[in-house]
Amino acid sequence: MSFAAALFPVVVYIALVYVLDNFALVSVKRLLALVLCGMVSALISFGLFQLTGKVVPERVSVFLDPLVEELVKAVPLVYLASRKKVAFFIDSVICGAAVGGGFSILENVFYLVMGEPLSMGTALFRGLEVALIHMGCSAVVAAALMLAVRLIERGRSHLAVKTRDIVVAAFLLASAPVVHVFHNSFHFPPLIQYAVVFGALAALLLWTYHYDSGMIHRWLDKGIDKQIALLTSIREGNLEHTRTGAFLLSVRDAFPPEVFFDIICFVQLHMELTLAARSRFMLHEAGLAFPLEPERAQELLSQYSEYVTLEKRLGRTARMAVAPVVKFYPSDRKALDDLLSECKR
Repeated sequence: MSFAAALFPVVVYIALVYVLDNFALVSVKRLLALVLCGMVSALISFGLFQLTGKVVPERVSVFLDPLVEELVKAVPLVYLASRKKVAFFIDSVICGAAVGGGFSILENVFYLVMGEPLSMGTALFRGLEVALIHMGCSAVVAAALMLAVRLIERGRSHLAVKTRDIVVAAFLLASAPVVHVFHNSFHFPPLIQYAVVFGALAALLLWTYHYDSGMIHRWLDKGIDKQIALLTSIREGNLEHTRTGAFLLSVRDAFPPEVFFDIICFVQLHMELTLAARSRFMLHEAGLAFPLEPERAQELLSQYSEYVTLEKRLGRTARMAVAPVVKFYPSDRKALDDLLSECKR
């Protein structure tokens, strides 16, 4: 029963993370492969610790062992990032958590087999805590690698790379092992320690998500003239002619062809509706707005209906992935609501 108590939380964590991916950015096959990679990483780390255990003093190993574990776990994540298999924040987190989950499964088995017998409660809590630290730290590392690859690609495209973005990616890469070292070095009452680790990792991931969205949005096309250029490039099939189009092309391989087609249609409808709403708003402000023709009003309502349908089909995860591209500012949303109300009269 101790085995079940120690391993059950890991399985639950992995299942919860995968449920977030309702757009299936990460296939079950890849998820299981990454869990296996995490187990292999645990075996490699265990072997390294067996070799160095008699050489490295215990006071040093408390700081060194977490660093070694994070480096070993990062190997499959570096491979995925270098092959552009993690294109968005959410799939990088899922992949990182899967590797960390596999690592913690085998590490818990090692403790149960080679360590002293544990009570049911201790085994359950250890499963919760160990899974959290390994999955959380690996998720942070994966998100940092995703940002790093994006910066490298931007540099290869001869686009400006801000020093702040480089510092953030480096900070995230360093923060995961620091949190892991802190967890291993300082011991508080179990519930307090769990809350501190959970809070630190959750804060890092939430901040990374918002920073990533803002960073992408800074790079994308802004203004009506650039939105028109993007819309034209979509209609003509020349996405590479705009920054937003180039961004969409850069992540095309992360989706099945039919899903990527839905995303392009979703972006196109967003641009068309936003442009129509902005244009109508400016005409009203200038006192030049004539009543909409019934055919045009019906066309706009039909476009919005299709937009809502695509939004539901893509799901929450996909909306997170393309949020910087299809972002509605409050003024844009108000203008669109006014336009739709006018069309329904």
